[in-house]
Amino acid sequence: MALQQLPIGIQDFRKIRENNFKYVDKTKYIFQICQSSGAYFLSRPRRFGKSITIGTLHELYLGNQDLFKGLWIEDHWDWSRKHPVIRLSFTSIGYQSLGLTPALEQELRAIAKAHEVSLTKNGIAPMLKELLTILATQQAKVVVLVDEYDAPIINYLGKDMALAEKNRDILREFYTVLKDMDAYVEFVFLTGVSKFSKVGIFSGLNNLQDISLHPAFANMLGYTQQELEENFAEEINAAAAQIGLSREALLEQMRLWYNGYRFHTRSETVYNPVSVNLFFNTREFQNFWFATGTPSFLVGILKKEGLFDLHLPAMNLNGFESFELDRLKPVSILYQTGYLTIQGIDDDGLVTLDYPNKEVRDSMLEVLIEGFVGVDAELSSSLIIKIRNAFLTNDLEALFRILQGVFKKLPYFLHEHYPEKFFHAAIHLLFSLLGVRIHSEVCTSDGRVDSMVETDTHVYVLEYKLDESAEIALAQIRQKRYYQAFWNLGKPVIGIGVNFSSISKNIEDWKAEAMG
Repeated sequence: MALQQLPIGIQDFRKIRENNFKYVDKTKYIFQICQSSGAYFLSRPRRFGKSITIGTLHELYLGNQDLFKGLWIEDHWDWSRKHPVIRLSFTSIGYQSLGLTPALEQELRAIAKAHEVSLTKNGIAPMLKELLTILATQQAKVVVLVDEYDAPIINYLGKDMALAEKNRDILREFYTVLKDMDAYVEFVFLTGVSKFSKVGIFSGLNNLQDISLHPAFANMLGYTQQELEENFAEEINAAAAQIGLSREALLEQMRLWYNGYRFHTRSETVYNPVSVNLFFNTREFQNFWFATGTPSFLVGILKKEGLFDLHLPAMNLNGFESFELDRLKPVSILYQTGYLTIQGIDDDGLVTLDYPNKEVRDSMLEVLIEGFVGVDAELSSSLIIKIRNAFLTNDLEALFRILQGVFKKLPYFLHEHYPEKFFHAAIHLLFSLLGVRIHSEVCTSDGRVDSMVETDTHVYVLEYKLDESAEIALAQIRQKRYYQAFWNLGKPVIGIGVNFSSISKNIEDWKAEAMG
């Protein structure tokens, strides 16, 4: 029996339904949002189903009942409820070639023409206001749907900040029109990757309801474990048989690779839908989501901040929920773009962030290694295998020969501004890809350990110095008794002192000693 087609690369709800592609029913969430008029905003990482959601709302408000046969909402929606729809997708209006204002004017005229309306006003704000007024007067209150509202801003981050700020101001003027149009507007829904504070872009749209972290809509996009197993039962069995795993083993690997995104502090985690579909299409565990775009501007910000260890301390929710162009915060960008996600919340209300899954973690580490260490992602795999083998055999001589060889080949400009931080970052990132536990700046009762690495057989406590000596670094481990914090792991603890030279730009010497 042939499996149902998967919507690979298809973001159009109508096309999915008309051609019987696989569709995970999310219409119950959509029904909840549409119960009252208002303006809503939902932020999610790229390729997470935002465009399909916009398309679903579009067809719903047009009253195209045939597209919803068999879905939850079919028996719950008032199909006599029809409204004209203004739908904008900022990824397809040509702002990069035309400029944002001309592109918006062109798109508004095209929408007006499709509704057989002639616009007499000039300028994006007057044109939008005129279009809303005419449609509402001639037909019914208007539904406004905006997909990737922030694309004209985030596409220029790290490239042309002046243009990003200019586009932000243009969009603020555009969205402000919606504020005083309640008599003409039935429903507004905006999606995007980033969440700028209301002061930055939605300052005039003060009735906007942000549901990005609302518990009722945390699983509106992405697949829960139950949705995966119920909707992809045949695909799971077929993939397990081809790969040679039991069903349970396959599901465990899928959780490890593609699950883990959380959009409320206490909600269930979800899978990235694109990664799931591509996995069932290829039946191979690969990096799918991350491969669609390398965050070069983000790596630049992380290098500037010296931030390479993304196992971050718990923080207040407001510390990463939104940001502004004049104070880009790397943690906010990492969360909103999907490289970090919510892991949980403690009794003090502080939120912990971490990589969502193996797919994102391994891929991000490769990008960071290339950015901080200068080792191409294509070469990092063979290098990691050599380092892993040295650790697994407890061959520290081989380990440091490999590391010295890595540092010897590095361009000087990668480490000229912050040499100690650079050497620390390089070792941390290389070790992190080993598949072993590594933590930087581990707090103990006597201070902070520079790095701790745990393998199946040993725990290694590393202390780094710049232009001093390996013995001084090792003496600090002894004096501070860092090793005692890891005795509970039940493995031999090896202290390693490492000294870097700012002159040779390499590991000058190292010394290891069994502790305890």
